[in-house]
Amino acid sequence: MPLLERINEPADLRQLSPAQLTALAEEIRHFLVRHVAKTGGHLGPNLGVVELTLALHRTFDSPRDILLWDVGHQAYVHKLVTGRAAEFSGLRQRGGLSGYPSRSESAHDHIEHSHASMALSYADGMAKARGLSGDSGRHIVAVVGDGALTGGAAWEALNSIAAAPDRPVVIIVNDNGRSYAPTVGGLARHLAALRTHAGYEQMLKWGKRALDGAGPAGHTVYRALHAAKQGIKDALAPQALFEDLGLKYLGPVDGHDIAALEEALELAKACHAPVIVHCITRKGLGYRPAEEDETDHFHGIGAIDPLTGSQLRPSGLTWSAAFGQELVTVAAERPDVVAITAAMPGSVGLTGFATEYPARFFDVGIAEQHAVGSAAGLAMAGLHPVVALYGTFLNRAVDQVLMDLALHRLGVTLVIDRAGVTGDDGPSHNGVWDLALLQSVPGLRMAAPRDLPTLHEELREALEVADAPTAIRFPRGAVGPGVPPLRRADGVDVLRESPGGVLVVAVGALARTALEAADLCAQRGVETTVVDPRWVKPLSPELLRLAARHQVVVTVEDGLRTGGVGTVLLQELADAGVTADVRVLGVTDGFPEQGTRAEVLAEAGLTARSIADAVVRAVASRTAA
Repeated sequence: MPLLERINEPADLRQLSPAQLTALAEEIRHFLVRHVAKTGGHLGPNLGVVELTLALHRTFDSPRDILLWDVGHQAYVHKLVTGRAAEFSGLRQRGGLSGYPSRSESAHDHIEHSHASMALSYADGMAKARGLSGDSGRHIVAVVGDGALTGGAAWEALNSIAAAPDRPVVIIVNDNGRSYAPTVGGLARHLAALRTHAGYEQMLKWGKRALDGAGPAGHTVYRALHAAKQGIKDALAPQALFEDLGLKYLGPVDGHDIAALEEALELAKACHAPVIVHCITRKGLGYRPAEEDETDHFHGIGAIDPLTGSQLRPSGLTWSAAFGQELVTVAAERPDVVAITAAMPGSVGLTGFATEYPARFFDVGIAEQHAVGSAAGLAMAGLHPVVALYGTFLNRAVDQVLMDLALHRLGVTLVIDRAGVTGDDGPSHNGVWDLALLQSVPGLRMAAPRDLPTLHEELREALEVADAPTAIRFPRGAVGPGVPPLRRADGVDVLRESPGGVLVVAVGALARTALEAADLCAQRGVETTVVDPRWVKPLSPELLRLAARHQVVVTVEDGLRTGGVGTVLLQELADAGVTADVRVLGVTDGFPEQGTRAEVLAEAGLTARSIADAVVRAVASRTAA
């Protein structure tokens, strides 16, 4: 029987011998490659934490001891050893296992965590609660990547944790030198310096063993060498950075040596004070294609051939790549254009820009707030920054968009990748909030391209705006075929024109779906005009004039219904005294369950057939009235 089939709960790990643990680690890596190759997911991060996860569950008593995973995408091994291996074939699929910790799945999962840098805040709050309740028998352990430590929230939490030495928290720094891409910044350099001393520690251990055999004289020599070593280490690799904060420091520890990890974790467990255990791991370890992938060591993948690591379903030109290509073209014409990413250059299409214009490219780490704040400074100095972020991560920087960009009326362009419904990464990773959140930002202008030509046009239009922030949003996946307009009137593209009394307003990439819905409506005797507003904030006066000439107006957007484009149009028409019957179609629940983009859109009523049904019902209702 495979060893993994014998592991139903963490306690089963404590029955294994060192040789069995080594065999289990290899078996888990094969299991991960085999399953994630089919479903897609975060392969590289999990291959890198196999031994660390085994050591954690052998040392601590989960779920009584609380294990928190930051970001959470490295919790696959944790799921395997807490009884969920049999469900792994449904990973990231509708009704299947989440790609992140999930409280509904297991008592071993304590947070629905999938945004970086927050686990330490949870740990701090839990430690405070434990202190108030007098429950000193439970350990709180937070596993934090070196990439997550580039986020300011992590340091705010560290400051709070360190302020209370009587509230112990064990902080595991999983240091693989990367977030998505290689970790950047001063902290990264500091951890790299500490990393280089792992061999020095091994040499010291060897020296101690040798000198121990030399009697009292040997002990004296060892003590002298140890004192000298401490001075050298403090000067060259100052773990004092953590110790000066009031945090005990253990490490660096080989994150793939289970015995060494357990020794360090037992010491941390006995500290009864906040302590950092610095573990050195290798992302993608044990799977050659991941180890050799210099981009991100297979951080997040789609379906692949498990033997070669090659992608099985090429997606064509993606929105991210199309944006990146156009930005490189624009940058050749505009030396004032600079680009900023928050640790995701490849994911948001900026690799080409970084290669062509390295001096004009800035990766600030997992620090979206700083990315936007820094962009404000660049704009104040006369440049035009382009900040490319995932829609779900833009949420973290809304204050900066308001107070640093809009208040100062700065020409900064936000490129919102993975806007709208994304699907299989689950509730926290859909980018459905941007249309509603940014509608409230004074002066900001926002575009939603529907295809490649409009992406090129609207990016250039955004870069021409120097006195206000602009935003461009597009979805995940392939761009798809173009949707040419019949005509353009005052910025509004008319995609289909009929004499009927129904106007369908399609936002961005849903234009093609709206046209399909119009064909279905025509088969049922309802004629529609379909338009793309192109810029969804502010709305063009022409859109209001068009709406005023129709009895029924249906808006279609893959963002929240509340506060989105449809809501704004409804309000503006009411303010103008227009009595059209407006129906707003969009996402009702801000946290839709995981599934493909198509599945989530279907659940939200955003398929061609659902839109057609809504139009026909609206017409019937208007006629009956």
